[in-house]
Amino acid sequence: MQPEHAFTVTEDAQMILAAMRKHLPDNPSWSAVRKLLRARRIAISGVLCVDEGRQLSKGEVITISQQPLPPPPNDKHVKIHFVDRDLVVAEKPTPMVTLRRKQDLNWPWARKNLQPTLDECVSRLIGKHAARKTKSENNNQKNPRLLPVHRIDRDTSGLIAFARNKEAQTKIIQQFAQHDAVRKYFALIPGSIQNQTVTSHLTRDRGDGLRGSTSDPSQGERAVTHFRTLGRIGSYSELECRLETGRTNQIRIHLAELGHPICGDIKYRGPLAKPPVKDNSKIRRMALHAADLCFDHPTTGQPMKFQTRWPADMLRYLDYLQSKQ
Repeated sequence: MQPEHAFTVTEDAQMILAAMRKHLPDNPSWSAVRKLLRARRIAISGVLCVDEGRQLSKGEVITISQQPLPPPPNDKHVKIHFVDRDLVVAEKPTPMVTLRRKQDLNWPWARKNLQPTLDECVSRLIGKHAARKTKSENNNQKNPRLLPVHRIDRDTSGLIAFARNKEAQTKIIQQFAQHDAVRKYFALIPGSIQNQTVTSHLTRDRGDGLRGSTSDPSQGERAVTHFRTLGRIGSYSELECRLETGRTNQIRIHLAELGHPICGDIKYRGPLAKPPVKDNSKIRRMALHAADLCFDHPTTGQPMKFQTRWPADMLRYLDYLQSKQ
């Protein structure tokens, strides 16, 4: 879908509606830009915006689409795979943020619910289940608090674990830090790569404002990803990506720096100082999915293993690619 108009934010802390009035042609009225927002036609750096109070940062790209964008995912799009008194394993849809930013935690419920986060959805689902189990749908019990142990990107779907108490959180985080937990992802890329292990040091700014690998091993954080080809579909390859470390955007960066950025990834499109690799896939989401998650239960020590296939939208897209062969 081609945008009707696009502009880049030139200053920090400007509100979305004010920025639209400033940058859009013909100086539209407040009611006109508010109407565009409520019609789900506004995206910030590729992500739908429905919040009038959204503050912008310099460099963010605002697009106004010709047609309404899909509504944000909510509770009904989240699947819980496991829950007990110590932990929860859930499956996140795309595009949903895992946790709300600290500065936004005090937002009123109505504002949060415009675009709920995964932890908010999971907490509500557990609370509703507990209420049904005790036949007290209208009781005043609070939804359970969930503690993060790892994250996946907003535009990535798949499995993620939360702890339900501090002791469990500490033990699970320790497993991730010691590389005892197993995390495998599916990814779809253009072209093909050899089965290989990529090791680099990732820094916040590789030189163009994006995270990326540095040639100075004394800088950044060590990042290791193991890649294995699962199959070819025409000019595309389906990969298994196993994380040895879990740095921010690690898989996306490593594949982009190999010259094979993930289909649908609008941020990482190639190596530094080279033209961005064009995305001809026409896919409407990033083709990255957290498919396998394995760790030991923090209390019983029993091995916990969870697996999930590509979600329905990706299966339809893969079928579409296969039909073209």
